[in-house]
Amino acid sequence: MKSKRYFNTTGFCMPERHYMVDPLRNQKIIFDLIEKTQYFTIHAPRQTGKTTLLHELAHRLNKEGNYISVVFSVESAGYRSITEETANLKIINSLYESCELFISKELWPKKSLADEKCSLQTYLNNWAGSQKKPIVLLLDEIDSLYDDVLVSVLRQLRNGFQGRPKHFPSTIALVGLRDVREYKTKVRPSEVSLGSGSPFNIKAESILLGTWTKEEIAELYSQHTKDTGQIFSKKVIDRIYELTGGQPWLVNAVANEIVEKILKSDYTKKITLAHAEEAKENLIARRDTHLDSLLDKLKEPRVKNIVSAIINGDSLVYDNFNDDLRYVIDLGIIRKEKYDIIFSNEIYREIIPRVLNFSMQENIREEGMTSCYIKPDAKLDMDKLLKAFQKFYRRNSEHWLERFDYKEAGHGLLLMAFLQRVINGGGRIDREMAVGRGRTDLTIEFAGETFVLELKLKRDSDSKEDGLDQISRYLDTLGMTKGYLILFEIKPSSIIPWETRVKWENVSYQNKKITLVEM
Repeated sequence: MKSKRYFNTTGFCMPERHYMVDPLRNQKIIFDLIEKTQYFTIHAPRQTGKTTLLHELAHRLNKEGNYISVVFSVESAGYRSITEETANLKIINSLYESCELFISKELWPKKSLADEKCSLQTYLNNWAGSQKKPIVLLLDEIDSLYDDVLVSVLRQLRNGFQGRPKHFPSTIALVGLRDVREYKTKVRPSEVSLGSGSPFNIKAESILLGTWTKEEIAELYSQHTKDTGQIFSKKVIDRIYELTGGQPWLVNAVANEIVEKILKSDYTKKITLAHAEEAKENLIARRDTHLDSLLDKLKEPRVKNIVSAIINGDSLVYDNFNDDLRYVIDLGIIRKEKYDIIFSNEIYREIIPRVLNFSMQENIREEGMTSCYIKPDAKLDMDKLLKAFQKFYRRNSEHWLERFDYKEAGHGLLLMAFLQRVINGGGRIDREMAVGRGRTDLTIEFAGETFVLELKLKRDSDSKEDGLDQISRYLDTLGMTKGYLILFEIKPSSIIPWETRVKWENVSYQNKKITLVEM
């Protein structure tokens, strides 16, 4: 029998339709803030459960009967050409129309108050004054607003703040992708912050919704097991956690891909690790809306700075690093792990380089044919592959990299594109990248063999020695003794000609066999 519930990948979750983890399970702070009549912000990347949390919160507050709570979105006013007056009207209408989903008719604000001359502040003031219970307003998509409209809305909420709870909502939560400190980018992009005169300096807390733990993923998947009898084993859950980093949409999407697409909702079939890998590849290849919206952010200069540094392993020393770092963390693209700054999960780590070098992959023709590099025993001839890449790189790199958006990371991305084109014929590439590591490590598995490649930019005379040390240590962690050190010269061929920069050398270093490939 088909389960009545399923893994949700579109819109907010509803308990009667979807498997879901209680979004309010760890949010005592929210209830404390509401009890203290405080204003606060909630921010998290897209599709991490913000709207689900808001709906659950509003319904719970209304059911308990101590508050009037409504969730509404201001996205209808989220375009640059709108006037403040029109924005006020659209926001008020959005609030009025949303009331039907949360509260009974007698608790609604009066529609007649919503005219073009009515400000949001006045509308909320009149509504709060007409009610016996305090109002908790949950305002979604706040960072969809631009410029003067955003400032106007924030200032109206701040101005009404002192009238709460009798003459203004007792609690207001602003919810969006970014923390309130980031609203500056839509108001005064050139300034470091909105300063002490911030239009929303009344917030008591800024709450970041985190990713799920292994235990929470297991709890979610156990609901499917309870409904259908189909089990996600501990090994499968551990692997899905590695793939997704606990990102809620990815956790649901991988499970949905396995259950509905790969196994065709046949609950008698066993879920295996191979299914998790297949689901990952399918999601990456299909680039669903979640992944597309994430990848669209890669075009932003401040995101590009961080992503390039991760791919190259560069250190970041510019003044606005901290703001950029917080911003890209808030977007969910990267995370801190001890002392490293890395991509948030394995799927992002895989798809971001693939997307960035996609046009390169498409333009690699006969050189990228897998059959060119297969030995008679069906094994991969890595030496032949890398020598072919040296020739390809010499012919194409300067022309291609000049047009490439991610120029600093372009050398490594070009090699990854070449490898991806070849390895797609039957292997896999694992990437290890982090800010400040000084290199990118690739592990390639093909036909039962493992190849280790370290990619490094040749910035100075110490780069070669540093690279040998780094790959030697990396091989130690893998328990291997053979690897390839790929050194990319960053100076143009007009300074260091190709005749002297392209080299191939086998060296013995710290009891390791290292093939040094320079270009």
